[in-house]
Amino acid sequence: MALGWKVVYDGKTPPPGAVVRPDERLSWGRTVGLGAQHVVAMFGATFVFPLIMGLNPQLAIMMSGLATICFLLIVKGVVPSYLGTSASFVGGVVAIREQGGDSADVTGAILVAGVVLALCGVLIHYLGSGVLYKVLPPVVTGAVVMLIGFNLAPVVANVYWPQDQWIALIVMFAVILMAVGLRGFLGRIAIFVGLVFGYALSWLFDRIFGQITSPDGTGAVTTHDRVNFDGVREADWLGFPKETFVNAQGAEVAGWHLPSFSVTFILLVLPAVIALIAENTGHVKAVAEMTGKDLDPVMGKAIAADGVGTVIATSVGGSPTTTYAENIGVMAATRVYSTAAYYVAALVAILFGFSPKFGALIAATPGGVLGGITVVLYGMIGLLGARIWIENRVDFSNPINLVPVSAGIIIAIGDTSLEITDDFVLSGIALGTIVTVVAYHLARAVAPPHLRDGGAVLTVGPPGVHEMDEEPPSETPPIERG
Repeated sequence: MALGWKVVYDGKTPPPGAVVRPDERLSWGRTVGLGAQHVVAMFGATFVFPLIMGLNPQLAIMMSGLATICFLLIVKGVVPSYLGTSASFVGGVVAIREQGGDSADVTGAILVAGVVLALCGVLIHYLGSGVLYKVLPPVVTGAVVMLIGFNLAPVVANVYWPQDQWIALIVMFAVILMAVGLRGFLGRIAIFVGLVFGYALSWLFDRIFGQITSPDGTGAVTTHDRVNFDGVREADWLGFPKETFVNAQGAEVAGWHLPSFSVTFILLVLPAVIALIAENTGHVKAVAEMTGKDLDPVMGKAIAADGVGTVIATSVGGSPTTTYAENIGVMAATRVYSTAAYYVAALVAILFGFSPKFGALIAATPGGVLGGITVVLYGMIGLLGARIWIENRVDFSNPINLVPVSAGIIIAIGDTSLEITDDFVLSGIALGTIVTVVAYHLARAVAPPHLRDGGAVLTVGPPGVHEMDEEPPSETPPIERG
């Protein structure tokens, strides 16, 4: 569709049960209000994940807006979706940084993964979605999502939690209680609410208990305030994010930068492509159910468009992107599927990206707060792999499903390494994914017919990588998070 929308219901609030289709809109005032809801929905996760990956949150917000506009243009407005920061790459990014890589190495590796994702989308578009499920059946997809999450456990234990164990513990319980106890939209953004709570609690602890002696963000043990607003006070209200630099303490401060490329680092993030294919598939199917339109013909385009969005974002140092189920949840609640609201949300995100003070405020998030959030978040990522298995009725009494997947998951969680040459080592997520995919198809090839015929059948697109939503009504598929 062109950038024009048919005004329906005289631009006023639709009657109960009525819908606003992707090529329709209400008055611009109401459309701006709906766009603001989409900004709030995507906001928390879109800046939390760059923080965890050591990238610039301000730049991530800005590039998410640009990526969303590109996505809508590529799918010609047929699939209303917002592209926020993806969590699927967190494990690979952590592995890159543990091996001495910097932000340029991170974004370069993710950019290549974005290219691979786009090419996969093109192949799916021309070959049909059936090929997707043959290469990556639910048992494999679930295993990859699971090993990505559980491989991150040492990051919580060794990086974030030690920075302030009591704040981390309190925030962890707060997020758990908020996710279950809060109703409606607040429950959907429990991670964001937990971050705000932890931020305020850390400031209060500074006033009551004084400074803390613990590892800081660089790993050095120092005596410092939990919340330091020096960078916020010095930042300008308006301006483009600064270029990446190394501060006086020798720590990298992420900003905009050009990517650099390393084969070793690229292999560490490529497994995330499998998770993103599964995630986008589930989201497109959810949108199809809500809009009542068969979107299988544009499934490949949507996956390719997500890859293009990731390439655009990381080419200047931004974060990887993915379609967001938080925003799909907003559509489910409002029954307004107008892409005009998504364009408004994208433009607002771009404007947010031009505020360095906003970026500095996010960057000042205490490490203990991130510890409490990540201990929940990483576990959720891992357990969403199990959810894929359950939803698709994967039979683990069948050794084709049980044996190769078991090996791949243990290799990833244990961060097992395979030294190919002196300069090239496969380990953790990358090695675990390769073992899972290759071993599954080898096992299936040599297994007797009665075992090959006992595999699971994909029923609904598998979920995304950070889920905290309530169960949707029975007439719609599960609404997954991006």
